[in-house]
Amino acid sequence: MAGTSTVLKPKAATLTGRPKLYKVILLNDDYTPREFVVRVLKAVFRMDRDEAYRVMMTAHQRGACVVAVFTLEIAETKTAQANGMGERAGYPLTFTTEREE
Repeated sequence: MAGTSTVLKPKAATLTGRPKLYKVILLNDDYTPREFVVRVLKAVFRMDRDEAYRVMMTAHQRGACVVAVFTLEIAETKTAQANGMGERAGYPLTFTTEREE
């Protein structure tokens, strides 16, 4: 064993990438009252009244509107909370989650 040497390889640096982001999208429907949508946006997404009203009107006029962008877990949680509020109130209010490109 006198002629054997051990060569250590340098450790590869671990690079931590940025997490993937996901959009929470509000879909327009013809049955959910505007004030209820504003209330949901304020409660779940912590918007002030004016910002919530603008988002709601954009979804109303264009059919859909990006509400916010989060990591996957947060986007899914907020989508479920907002959809749950609509279901409990008996409205077809729909939020979806979509990966941002």
